[in-house]
Amino acid sequence: MNYKAKALVHKGTPRIAVYFEKNAALIARIKTFEDARWSASKQYWHLPDTAANRLHFKLPLAHTLVPNAEAIASIETFKRYLLSKRYSPNTINTYSDALKSFLTFCNTKAIKDITNDDIIAYNNDFILKNKFSSSYQNQIVNAIKLFFKIVKESSIETDKIHRPKREKVLPNVLSKEEVFRILDATENLKHRTLLALVYSAGLRISEALEMKPKDIDSIRMLIHVKNAKGKKDRYTLLSEKVLLLLREYYMVYKPKKYLFEGQFGGMYSSRSAQIVLKRAAARAGIKKSITLHTLRHSFATHLLESGTDLRYIQDLLGHSSPKTTMIYTHVSNDSLKKIKNPFDV
Repeated sequence: MNYKAKALVHKGTPRIAVYFEKNAALIARIKTFEDARWSASKQYWHLPDTAANRLHFKLPLAHTLVPNAEAIASIETFKRYLLSKRYSPNTINTYSDALKSFLTFCNTKAIKDITNDDIIAYNNDFILKNKFSSSYQNQIVNAIKLFFKIVKESSIETDKIHRPKREKVLPNVLSKEEVFRILDATENLKHRTLLALVYSAGLRISEALEMKPKDIDSIRMLIHVKNAKGKKDRYTLLSEKVLLLLREYYMVYKPKKYLFEGQFGGMYSSRSAQIVLKRAAARAGIKKSITLHTLRHSFATHLLESGTDLRYIQDLLGHSSPKTTMIYTHVSNDSLKKIKNPFDV
C-alpha cells in the first residue's frame, strides 16, 4: 500500500490522515477501517487516532496512547456500567475513548491517586495544546465526571471539574430551493426517499436508518420515532408528497426489516447515506459544507420561518430543552428580511 500517513487534528478531533493517489483497490482497503472518512476539502482519508491505527500505519506510539493495566481494566468496567444503564452504543464508544485518553495521560498514577490537578494538566498540556474543540473537551469532562462518580476510591472532586465555555456556533442551513435542488439531483429512488424523509420529518440520520415500515402511520399522517436520543419516543410529521414517494419506494425495494436496507439486507449505513448527500449536493451545485444533520436543521428553520411555534418545533425535533430549539431563532432570516439596511435607506 503506497501511502503517507500522519497524526493531526481534523475539525477539533484527533485523527490519522492517510494520503495516496486515487486508486480503487486502495480506497476499498481504507474503507475497511472503522470510521474511515474522506475529506473532500482536505483531499485525504482520515481515521480515529488510536494505538491500533498508529501501529498499522507505522506511526510512533506516544506515551499518551498506552494505558496502564489498571486503566485498561477500569475502562472495560466503565463500558459494562454504561451498557447496564442502557447508554447508546455511540455514547459508550465516545465516553470510553474519552476516558482512555485521560487515563493514558495519567498512566504513571494509580487511579485512586489521580487528582483535579491532573485534569487541569491534561486540559492544558493535551486538549488546549493540540487545539481540540470545546465539544471534544466537553465529552472528556462528561466521561471523567461519570467515571469518578462510580469509582470507589477516588481523590477527584467531581463538582469542581469545570466545563469549557460553550461555543456559539450556528448550524448551516439550506434554503428550501437548495433542498429541492438536492432532491432533484438524486436519481436513485431509495436515496431520494431517504433524503426527503430526513428533511420533511426533521429526523436524525440514526432515527431514519433505524426506522421500520410499521413506524409510518399513513392514517394519522405521523411518523413514530422510537427509542430516539435520550431513550425517548416521539411523533413527527409525515408529508403527503413523501408518503407517495415512500409507497413507490416500498413497491420497488420491498424492505424486510428496516425501512432502508443495504444492498445485502440489514440496516443501511450512515456513511453510505452521507456519501449520497455529498454527491447529490455536488451535482446540484451546492457549495456549502453540509451533512445529513443539515437537513434536520433546515426543517426546523423553515418551520420557524413559516410561523410554527417554537414549542411545537421542540416536540417535533425531540429536544429536551427549549434552549436547544432556540438556536434556530438566530439562524432564521425571516425577521432579518424585514429590517431595512441603513445603506439602502
